[in-house]
Amino acid sequence: MLIIRSAIFNVLFYLNLILQMLFWTPIFFLLPRRKAWFVPKFWAASSLWLQRLVTGGKSEISGLENLPDGPCIIAPKHQSFWDTIAFLPHIPDALYILKRELMWIPFFGWYVAKMRMIPINRGSRAKALKQAVRKARDLMRENRQLIIYPEGTRRPPGAEPAYKYGIVELYDQLQVPVVPVAHAAGLFWPRRKFLRHPGIIRAQFLPPIEPGLPRAVFQERLLRETEAACDAMLVEAATTENPPPLPETARKRLRELGVLNA
Repeated sequence: MLIIRSAIFNVLFYLNLILQMLFWTPIFFLLPRRKAWFVPKFWAASSLWLQRLVTGGKSEISGLENLPDGPCIIAPKHQSFWDTIAFLPHIPDALYILKRELMWIPFFGWYVAKMRMIPINRGSRAKALKQAVRKARDLMRENRQLIIYPEGTRRPPGAEPAYKYGIVELYDQLQVPVVPVAHAAGLFWPRRKFLRHPGIIRAQFLPPIEPGLPRAVFQERLLRETEAACDAMLVEAATTENPPPLPETARKRLRELGVLNA
């Protein structure tokens, strides 16, 4: 049943994306940008609803009171495609940094252009980072919330953290609060895998890290607070009555935390 449910969900997920882009196109591109946000937010919420209906994967997000009223940087743990859509309905005016090649995809690229995101050329990291800082500073004057994944790429649950320097540079240059987001979604919606496991995916918006800290202090605090919260969620998920399958990275981390003996 797990294979069947996962197959049905994956088909419905992409079908939902395609049909909604086609259906909303006449309305979406005529609306002002801020009002047009209801379309991608509705798509994200409907995708999570399909996940719950078909696979039994529920999403619970807490700590939303930690989101500042003005501009900020949101820094989620990156384990799954889930964490690219699950927070979208809760963020007033999200701003993403993405590969410029995504702008070339019909319909999808047009939607992204409408919402005024930050496409960058990832060929030169130093140049791309400077470009991202410059564009983010301009766009965040509109009280937008910049979403950046500190590790850059999806990593399996429990893997040793590999935070990139980009988040530190953005924090230092933009001088806005950073809100870490912890979760263990990769246990239920694994990266690069077909299966979608039932269970409760919990995520938490942690208290913001205020601007003005020295770079090294900020980097250490972001890593420490995010990873501690992720460890707690990993332990919680692994010790439930019906835990999801644990990849070796998760089992190794649980042994380090004294939760598993072998």
